[in-house]
Amino acid sequence: GENRLLFCNLAPQTDKCPSFPSSLSLYYFSSSLETPPVRNPSAAGMLANPSTGALHGGISRPRSSPFRLSSSHCCKLPVSPTCSRCIGPRKSRSRALSLLLPRKVAASFGRVRASVQDHQVPESVAVDGAQFFPQYVSVKIPYGDREILVETGHMGRQASGAVMVTDGETVVYTSVCLDGVPSEPSDFFPLSVHYQERFSAAGRTRSSLADSLIGHYAQPCQRASTMKLRYYHGQVLSYDSLHPPDVLAVTAAGIAMSLSEVPNTKPIAGVRVGLIDDKFIVNPTNKEMENSVLDLVLAGTDSAILMIEGYCDFLPEEKLFEAVKIGQDAVRLICNEVAALEAKCGKPKMLDAIKLPPPELYKHVEEIAGNELAEVLQISNKIPRRKAISALEKKVIGILTEEGYVTTILDSGAAESTLDLLEEEDEDDEVIVDGEVDEGDVHIKPIPKELPPQLFLEGDVKLVFKEVSSKFLRKRIVQGGKRSDGRTSNGIRPIDARCGLLPRAHGSALFTRGETQALAVTTLGDRQMAQRVDNLVDIEEFKRFYLQYSFPPSSVGEAGRTGAPNRREIGHGMLAERALEPILPSEDIFPYTVRVESTITESNGSSSMASVCGGCLALQDAGVPVKCSIAGIAMGMVLDTKEFGGDGTPLILSDITGAEDASGDMDFKVAGNEDGITAFQMDIKVGGIPLPVMRDALLQAREGRKRILAEMLKCSPPPSSKLSKYAPLIHIMKVDKEKINMIIGPGGKKVKSIIEESGVESIDMQDNGIVKITAKDLSSIEKSKSIISRLTMVPTIGDIFRNCEIKSVAPYGVFVEIAPGREGLCHISELTSTYLPKAEDAFKVGDKVDVKLIEVNDKGQLRLSRKALLPDQASSGDATKTSNSGKKVQKKSAGISAKDGATVSKEKSKKSSGGGSSTLIEKSKLVNGEATIG
Repeated sequence: GENRLLFCNLAPQTDKCPSFPSSLSLYYFSSSLETPPVRNPSAAGMLANPSTGALHGGISRPRSSPFRLSSSHCCKLPVSPTCSRCIGPRKSRSRALSLLLPRKVAASFGRVRASVQDHQVPESVAVDGAQFFPQYVSVKIPYGDREILVETGHMGRQASGAVMVTDGETVVYTSVCLDGVPSEPSDFFPLSVHYQERFSAAGRTRSSLADSLIGHYAQPCQRASTMKLRYYHGQVLSYDSLHPPDVLAVTAAGIAMSLSEVPNTKPIAGVRVGLIDDKFIVNPTNKEMENSVLDLVLAGTDSAILMIEGYCDFLPEEKLFEAVKIGQDAVRLICNEVAALEAKCGKPKMLDAIKLPPPELYKHVEEIAGNELAEVLQISNKIPRRKAISALEKKVIGILTEEGYVTTILDSGAAESTLDLLEEEDEDDEVIVDGEVDEGDVHIKPIPKELPPQLFLEGDVKLVFKEVSSKFLRKRIVQGGKRSDGRTSNGIRPIDARCGLLPRAHGSALFTRGETQALAVTTLGDRQMAQRVDNLVDIEEFKRFYLQYSFPPSSVGEAGRTGAPNRREIGHGMLAERALEPILPSEDIFPYTVRVESTITESNGSSSMASVCGGCLALQDAGVPVKCSIAGIAMGMVLDTKEFGGDGTPLILSDITGAEDASGDMDFKVAGNEDGITAFQMDIKVGGIPLPVMRDALLQAREGRKRILAEMLKCSPPPSSKLSKYAPLIHIMKVDKEKINMIIGPGGKKVKSIIEESGVESIDMQDNGIVKITAKDLSSIEKSKSIISRLTMVPTIGDIFRNCEIKSVAPYGVFVEIAPGREGLCHISELTSTYLPKAEDAFKVGDKVDVKLIEVNDKGQLRLSRKALLPDQASSGDATKTSNSGKKVQKKSAGISAKDGATVSKEKSKKSSGGGSSTLIEKSKLVNGEATIG
């Protein structure tokens, strides 16, 4: 009925009544949906102990809750047996409370009287000075052309922050936890992200992972000096197949972080932008994205961009920049709403978790290593420079952590600290710190005091050394105008490319840019080689093109083991794959499944973009008819140049190295050709970059791609223009879609027998009647094609079938198999031109005969004639349609050549006099090692 909630709090036992709690406070809510909420003790779930006045735990209901509380039915029930208010019975419209409690406890209650008290109650309820239940809050936030529901306070209450975000019927739950114990100081950011798309959200049983987006944008807005581990956990609880959960999880993680005690600087959010019919759509649905030529994911704050990632179909830079601006406006609206939510129910930020190295440590490191560091950074080669920096770091660590260091430069603050370190003197000792003093006959001179050496933590020294190294590198680029390898800001490293270096591979290329090198290998196969992709939708998805990226430790001169691909390798491979995908031909033109492997053999920055360049060359070397060539480049930046004597204009760097990536403020990867972009990814190390800087970076990247493409044209040896002789042959033919089951057979027995008999590698069939035959040689394809053609043919009256086997003999005639599984009756009167009393007198099972189809009845049964083909009975007009070895021959046969591109047949239907159709074969594509037949 109107009964809503019961809550009880059992206090500890006392000496007065050891067998029963001293006080039991029951909170009984009997509410009406029509009555507005009122602020009273019962409504807030907060109640004083009748005997002590102490507060007991209660429940804080949300103001926006659909369960509206009525003051007339909110009851406090003191039930302590020692309480004077436990007196005579009183009737109540509420149900007996003893029914809601255990029988033994209810029996000892005695009689209960309900009393109503109204007075002011705070928003939350405390137990022993701590918050018992967080306040439930739900708000709606603009999300493109719709709103999303954000709820917090009802799930994950022990986490630092937890939210549940709903878009349509897609629900994402995200939590963030800040470790209570600081981790040891290190040179990496203590952040872990785990995003899981649970298939139970869509009523399925498998699951998959994808979590690179959140980590890219979460780091810049958090204080790196907070050495406590942050752990983001997001999972899809419900999925409606219409509203994508990935970007929703990005926004949910940003909201959870803002509501938690994690010391972030600003609220952050993420959106997706699509381009449909030349119109930008913010957060489009999956159905809308099917027609979009752009997939842009953007994350940022209300004033700057933190991360972008996406793919497009040769979109111009200006168009992409316009999409970024629209996405930034949408992010700003969300961030404003998140800021208001944080002010309402956010937790105080744990600023005490921020631990900075001692300020004087920066000066000490510069004093010890400054001059040597400036010389070391001028070494152009990576390995010698890395060894020199490592040796210098080891020296600095030894001095500052073991030997101790006494500074030679003192400022006012350092002088004061030095005085504090002086040892205490006896009262009779007189210490003159500055100058000389005459006291009678005694001439006292100042006594110099030796300062004790200072020791620091090794973790702090490593962090400071890394920051000082980055500072010196940035200073060299800004002030000197030259990078470590002598290039200017827009310079490109030397490029070398080779193709065809692996003789047995279908296509191979070695792409080298500076000290970054990628070995790309292309393999062609049939549909069975396609990569199966798990998704939340109950539809099988297969990728006919995929790129696999591997980064062995040896590529950077390190010893280590290799295993399954990690998140970085998966992300880099996906970026290169999506960059190359727009240049591939359609499946109708090129029916192969294409796999590209990119192995990084050397790495000094931008290995994913080297995979794009090497992958493009390997595709061309495999004979794949790509639409055009594309290249990739990584851009960097020094945002604040005033710090190093510049004019304040951000300095954009082309084709960055690993050190410039680590010490710079941006890593912006862009792939495409001269006309447009196919893939991009940007993450930054600062609190955001302005839009004009991003526009300049895009334009400078285009100039860099042009220069790289020009160098790729100089590839020696150049890519092959034909398929490798080791690549498989694929023949495509079309049959009546109703005949597909005949090819498959019961349990796949028939298709397996065809593969075994003909020697082909595979036969792939589609529901629309397309049959793809894959084999290593042309003869196997011809044999399997002949079997399938005879199996699926539709006979026409007048067709002649030769060398057909008699399968059974009856007194009235014989049954002849004109095609596998297809028999017809040759009546005894049609066997010979003379009288034959019995068929078995002249024919037996297994004999070979030539027959002609003379009739097809309404049931599809075939009537054959041998007599019609005897010399005195044959008709010259029918001699044009013949077949050899049980196979129908065309009126106009097509010659087949493995090297000269002759034509083979494709299905063509023609009506017969009996209403059936005849399957003739014309112009199907046969792809072999050097030519496309047809």
